[in-house]
Amino acid sequence: MAELTPLAISVLALLEERSMHAYEMYQLLITRHNDRLLKVHPGSLYHTVERLAGQKYVRAIGTERAGNRPERTTYEITPDGTEALKSRVETAIEEYVYEYPLFPVVLSEAHNLDADDAVLRFRRRVADLELQLTEIDDALAGAAARGVPEPYWMAGGYVRGQLAAERDWLTTTIERIESKDLEWQPRKTPSTTV
Repeated sequence: MAELTPLAISVLALLEERSMHAYEMYQLLITRHNDRLLKVHPGSLYHTVERLAGQKYVRAIGTERAGNRPERTTYEITPDGTEALKSRVETAIEEYVYEYPLFPVVLSEAHNLDADDAVLRFRRRVADLELQLTEIDDALAGAAARGVPEPYWMAGGYVRGQLAAERDWLTTTIERIESKDLEWQPRKTPSTTV
């Protein structure tokens, strides 16, 4: 059994709810703000659906055309797809996998910037994080107000917690740089030779 990508997991989960065509899946993922959890592009979604069909995790159950729109194939999840989804969710919950995000890499090289420049850029990131936190808070409040059960949107709370922790860490780091508690030196040429 091939490992399911995040997008494949989302497609199978949508089809657990009901049968639908790929464009409907795309719209639903965007409406639910799942694009904050995974990369969602129409082309990659269509490719994922085709791959899942090749793996016998989903199957086409009909094709329809509305007006001048292109034909749309409706899919449903198969029993094998349901089992693959369940298995992937189980293992991914219990096994930690480091995903190599970009920010720790550039953070480890921030010493290449002057302290004032680093602080300016950290402040901009904090401001961006504040905007993202406001958007997430609005989305979570909207889901709660619509009566959506929390297990369906608890990933939003997790993402919010990560963003808030990063904002708080950056705020403390800015304070430490400005108070000189965190010594900031320009990059020096290494003195060792190979």
